[in-house]
Amino acid sequence: MKNIIALCEPEIPSNTGNIARTCVLTGSRLELIGPLGFSLEDKYLKRAGLDYWPDLDLGLWDNLETFKPYLESKAQEGYQIIYATTHGVQTTGDLKVTGPCLLLFGKETAGLPKDFLAEHPERCWRIPMIHHHTRSLNLSNSAAILIYEVLRQQGFPELS
Repeated sequence: MKNIIALCEPEIPSNTGNIARTCVLTGSRLELIGPLGFSLEDKYLKRAGLDYWPDLDLGLWDNLETFKPYLESKAQEGYQIIYATTHGVQTTGDLKVTGPCLLLFGKETAGLPKDFLAEHPERCWRIPMIHHHTRSLNLSNSAAILIYEVLRQQGFPELS
């Protein structure tokens, strides 16, 4: 089963393009949950993803409500669901990967909705960082950090 990176309401096309490229190179699926802050025809999105777009395993969702049944079906299939959030109590340093993962990220300016996070606090994980006067890491950097930690724990299946 493929790992999945899901982006909820991404706003910056170059971040999504970079994450799409990461998905292709790691054998992961990308789920985009709308509304998107850009068009899929955006030149910056295409530029960041280079010529990887034809190889991308991509799913599109209208909004978080339409995505929730898919999310729960993946949990029933044995996927470990991880919500990446600066509000998580658990840090990724303590993460123990038990199977395929679905990594869900919120939009760049606000993250995932707090009421959504409150429904499953056990799924909320944060990347450790210094919190002086900054909000968070860049979305594409966070996605890369988490997917490679998942893959490391899985033994880098099918990667050379």
